[in-house]
Amino acid sequence: MPLTDMPIDELRDYRPAVEAPGDFDAFWTETLGDAREAAGAPPGFRRVEDTPLVSAEVYDVRFPGWGGHPIAGWLLLPRGAARPLPAVVSYIGYGGGRGLHFEHLEWVSAGYAHFVVDTRGQGHDTPDPVGARSAQWVGGMMTRGIESPEDHYYRRVVTDCVRAVEVLREHPAVDASRVVVSGGSQGGGLALATAGLAGDAVAGALVDVPFLCHYRRGADVASAGPYLEIVQYLQRHRREAGERVFGTLAYFDGVHFAARASAPALFSVALMDPVCPPSTVYAAYNRYGGAADMSVWEFGDHGGGGPAQRRAQYAWLAAHGLGGAPAAV
Repeated sequence: MPLTDMPIDELRDYRPAVEAPGDFDAFWTETLGDAREAAGAPPGFRRVEDTPLVSAEVYDVRFPGWGGHPIAGWLLLPRGAARPLPAVVSYIGYGGGRGLHFEHLEWVSAGYAHFVVDTRGQGHDTPDPVGARSAQWVGGMMTRGIESPEDHYYRRVVTDCVRAVEVLREHPAVDASRVVVSGGSQGGGLALATAGLAGDAVAGALVDVPFLCHYRRGADVASAGPYLEIVQYLQRHRREAGERVFGTLAYFDGVHFAARASAPALFSVALMDPVCPPSTVYAAYNRYGGAADMSVWEFGDHGGGGPAQRRAQYAWLAAHGLGGAPAAV
């Protein structure tokens, strides 16, 4: 597979003139405020008793997200480790859900509370009751509610992700000062958005090959993946609506969330990624408001660095005072 984008020297200096909407901050302040007021059922943590795991406690979680809608998750706690625990909140890649709890063992095995957040409308356990498919809608999620930021699908999802951090910080097993957000692809974009919106509630961000960044560039150069849904929408239905479409997406662009983030972050990029082109990743990374490091995988595709990146994350977290709790003796 060849390089899919710019040479690395150009990427390091890539800072496109992408301006946030004038009411970007007000939009998100109102959105998150409305979600908190909507409340919904209080967070519920049901202990899973029929688990084959012997080294972790597992909880089936429901918490209120956008509109008070119940969002599913798994909370895994290392059994016997000293509490309160540092925590990792994980968001899922495009089209996926939380899956089964024993699929998520890496972070809890390393001494972290691990909160796996389901994605509304994508995971099996969290429906999205808003945003019926219209005649203008094109497969996937990218164009659901594309006519306005108030109606767009990612307004709801990003809100769910911020609410997940707020809920987890209240859990008695968790050290509220050591909550890290993480994810790859869509999950990376959601981790970046949460870091930009949650402020001091986030102590660190692990942002791998992030999607949802610099949408116009993604639509221009991606050769696979969800950015192409934007292209298909404009080709099939509203070729003249490009300005409106990218105007809506500007409210959900990782470039703007990055500029508002302050927690230290570790990004990763894969230079042969056809889904999230490296220039879209660097557009956000180069605008990041806090201290940020980048892992570059020269021959990586959309899988990025795989397990090697996870190893780098463990070391990076330890270096930033965010290492996992020691195992019980």
